[in-house]
Amino acid sequence: MNIMPTTLFSALSHEMRLRCVLLLQSQGELCVCDLTEITGDAQPNISRHLRQLREAGLVLDRRDGLWIHYRINPELPAWVDEMLVSTAQVLARQQPFLTDSEALADRMALVGRCAADG
Repeated sequence: MNIMPTTLFSALSHEMRLRCVLLLQSQGELCVCDLTEITGDAQPNISRHLRQLREAGLVLDRRDGLWIHYRINPELPAWVDEMLVSTAQVLARQQPFLTDSEALADRMALVGRCAADG
């Protein structure tokens, strides 16, 4: 997959999109309800940001009944993966990324954390 740097940086220029990408990178796959709970943002806002990330080619989605789950596109070039890893390391101890990481751990510990889990 070929992604232009301008497309990548434009997609990640909004803090909420960057937060979502770093959460997906950390966890692998999350549904919209996970991201709304972790970030504290409204579902329509999260869905809009995820749509923009999908259109940029950064994330993929899959439908499971009424729920949509997102993950980082596994076909991203190595330089994008390296940049995301470096970015996550730099931001790990800064807000709101630190709080996101803590909220992600708490959220993943919940059994049946959303209706998608059955």
